[in-house]
Amino acid sequence: MSGLGTSEHEPWRVGGLEALTVGRVGVDLYPEQSGVPLAEVRTFAKSLGGTATNVAVAAARLGRRSAVLTKVGADGFGDYVRNALGEFGVDAGYVGTAPDLHTPVVFCELNPPADPPLLFYRAPIAPDLTLTEEDVPWDVVDSVPLLWVTGTGVSAEPARSTQRRILQRRNRLGNTVLDLDYRPMFWPDVETARREITWMIEHVDTVVGNRAETEVALGTSDPNEAADLLLIRGVGTAVIKLGAAGVLIATAAERWTVPPCPVQVVCGLGAGDAFGGALIHGLLSSWEPQHIAAYANAAGALVAARLACADAMPTGAEIEEMLCG
Repeated sequence: MSGLGTSEHEPWRVGGLEALTVGRVGVDLYPEQSGVPLAEVRTFAKSLGGTATNVAVAAARLGRRSAVLTKVGADGFGDYVRNALGEFGVDAGYVGTAPDLHTPVVFCELNPPADPPLLFYRAPIAPDLTLTEEDVPWDVVDSVPLLWVTGTGVSAEPARSTQRRILQRRNRLGNTVLDLDYRPMFWPDVETARREITWMIEHVDTVVGNRAETEVALGTSDPNEAADLLLIRGVGTAVIKLGAAGVLIATAAERWTVPPCPVQVVCGLGAGDAFGGALIHGLLSSWEPQHIAAYANAAGALVAARLACADAMPTGAEIEEMLCG
């Protein structure tokens, strides 16, 4: 990232923000020895992580002026998060500090690579789950063209109430997107997750998730049934990721299933975040739904074939090449 001029290095200073993501941040530690149990890994590589954070990075890589609303600990990893965001061209001005907590760390075991097990260190609570109304830039919530929230963001208080207040204030303005982002280790049980995520669905206009996440949120893993339930709840665009079967995108008028982009999977962790950043780009570009889904699908496939999350996010040229290939 060295050598970038001001307009590239800090794109949010050139114009108003286009996308604000809210939620999880952390430091990912990836094994440098692939295909072995975590106990046998000798060295790790550090990378920026967390769904909301990676999605903001992916959008910035595609030229969008993005920021993330989150919190880190008062430690060296918190400094690393802010510095890394700046290098990726993401506004770190809404990254707060929880003085008595540590920045979360996540260890990844690349075995199996398509769905690697994760070991989260977020005790006693992650700083991003301590967001309060005082941390929120309400003027940005009122005006930003796209707001991105996550299911993880309502897994605990006070972030749950804060994110609810954000969505009530937003009132489905513009592009208001919910990433279902279900992580079972963050919830006491499925019933609680379903209740809280269902509330959010009724306050957004776009929902994106995979089949396992729609099973939790809606009680069905059938993509067409899930899309129907989302549309009934007032969602304008439902995006269901089907893994090796592609992507279903549905509106009240039409629905399409986009075929998969075959790749050799190295690490499946960042694929959904790359998909999210490309989805943001497509929504802000007012593309047709089918093109948005194909573009996001290609972005996800590219990152699935790479190691790491934020560092692996693709450029627009790489996505276009994948689309043409």
